[in-house]
Amino acid sequence: MSLEALKEFCKENSVAYKINEPMSCHTSFKIGGAADIFISVRSSRELSAVFKKCGELDIPRLVIGKGSNLLVSDSGVEGAVISLLNMNEISVKGEEIICGAGAALSDACRAALDNSLTGLEFAYGIPGSIGGAVYMNAGAYGGEMADVVLSAECLMPDGIVVKVNASQMNFGYRKSVFKENGMTVLSAVLKLRQGNKKEIQEKMDDYICRRKSKQPLEYPSAGSFFKRPTGYFAGALIEKNGLKGETVGGAQVSEKHAGFIINRGGATCEDVKKLGKTVSDRVFAAEGVRLEPEVIFVGRE
Repeated sequence: MSLEALKEFCKENSVAYKINEPMSCHTSFKIGGAADIFISVRSSRELSAVFKKCGELDIPRLVIGKGSNLLVSDSGVEGAVISLLNMNEISVKGEEIICGAGAALSDACRAALDNSLTGLEFAYGIPGSIGGAVYMNAGAYGGEMADVVLSAECLMPDGIVVKVNASQMNFGYRKSVFKENGMTVLSAVLKLRQGNKKEIQEKMDDYICRRKSKQPLEYPSAGSFFKRPTGYFAGALIEKNGLKGETVGGAQVSEKHAGFIINRGGATCEDVKKLGKTVSDRVFAAEGVRLEPEVIFVGRE
């Protein structure tokens, strides 16, 4: 692994990068040690070139958007972390919205509103990017990305760009084909339908009010920490077993919504992992239901 050679490649090609960049600055949890090299790409061409160079140099790579569903190791991330946030273009063509992978979901929702397009309201307030939302099949309030994604442009691990149609995405609860095959979402086409602008605005306002009243948005977190177990709600099981407010270091089960683990200040990755395991073990012992993390753990062990 030659980080120096990758650094020189970025310099020569005017690709933005930082050395030993704290990942706590790039995740909604505000947790994580340093990335060996943090690269911000502006286009699929740049990303493809960086992918190929990392492959040549045998440098591990991790692609991120807004980092809203990641828990990064206190020991940081080996190799290259590649941010897609500058690939954030949004355009509207009829009933289709074409979004770069780094575009914020909230911005896509506002573009839909501006054009009186309905179907994406459920995503308003989800603190993620389009790429991450497609990757995770993000959803809320009865809707999910599988309902609106028409196709995506993706980068294969070898740097080749391909188009993937929705029928090929193998969407399921918080999963997609992209979690299985190593492809990176570059952009996505969302298919919506004409609606009433006033009604769309009212629905978006309702959803954001619900989030603010029920979720601990005042603290860093990664949203719902656990997947929803079949036939149950994770938050209800956690609350039932007296785990609201349970604390390890700076990490706490939210007293506002038991499905959230929050960073009350100075929480480490280890704090969160220990707390998550405690919660999962105690719920399993009492209910026979194993809570599995929805959050993705990345970085050095």
